[in-house]
Amino acid sequence: MAKLFESIGKLGLALAIGGGVVNSALFNVDAGHRAVIFNRFRGVQDDVVGEGTHFLIPWVQKPIIFDCRSRPRNVPVITGSKDLQNVNITLRILFRPVAGQLPRIFMSIGEDYDERVLPSITTEVLKAVVARFDAGELITQRELVSRQVSEDLTERASTFGLILDDVSLTHLTFGKEFTEAVEMKQVAQQEAERARFVVEKAEQQKQAAIISAEGDSQAALLIADSLAVAGDGLVELRKLEAAEDIAFQLSRSRNVTYLPSGQGTLLQLPQ
Repeated sequence: MAKLFESIGKLGLALAIGGGVVNSALFNVDAGHRAVIFNRFRGVQDDVVGEGTHFLIPWVQKPIIFDCRSRPRNVPVITGSKDLQNVNITLRILFRPVAGQLPRIFMSIGEDYDERVLPSITTEVLKAVVARFDAGELITQRELVSRQVSEDLTERASTFGLILDDVSLTHLTFGKEFTEAVEMKQVAQQEAERARFVVEKAEQQKQAAIISAEGDSQAALLIADSLAVAGDGLVELRKLEAAEDIAFQLSRSRNVTYLPSGQGTLLQLPQ
């Protein structure tokens, strides 16, 4: 009986050791990831291991897992424009490594390739592109600036084995001096618009006064011509018309119930 338990113990120990060895000889590569194998005797192997479960030689080989999915990174940069204005820019980058170049990336840069490469090349490209534009052009031609940054940065990153799926300017501000100058310019433009409105209004009032004076002059000439032709008859006619209008207005008033005849109540006409 003791021999049976001893045999079972030895078998269990053998199975445990065998399971540990098998487990240490297996490694998994998740979806969207790739692995580079480091051999203690031969160094980094050129083959890139894809997704799934794979075998390796324990202690001799070591897998280094890389995430090959697109990942975002924000890179803030302070640089100068063509007209020497301070510009604060934040660039958002979606990047991923070229799977076939992972052994070279691991040997030449390391696992933290994004920390070592992206900030430096982004700063270099942004300073070169922004220096071609004035501060005003950076605002009015933002799409052009973003496109040039994307093209130059994509080309620069490809030399390090990186793919940039998207590059966009997410933040663009200027120094305090430039902001104050823009505000002063806007105030000056508003004052100029207000002054121009005042001038235009005065000019319109002047034209209206001239037209009114010309109308009065024409009316005076017409009245003078009428008087010259009709004499006092025109004046008598106007008096009668005024008297008729006053009588009509008074007749509609409740306070007037009797209009005496023979008395010049409405209008004192000359005898």
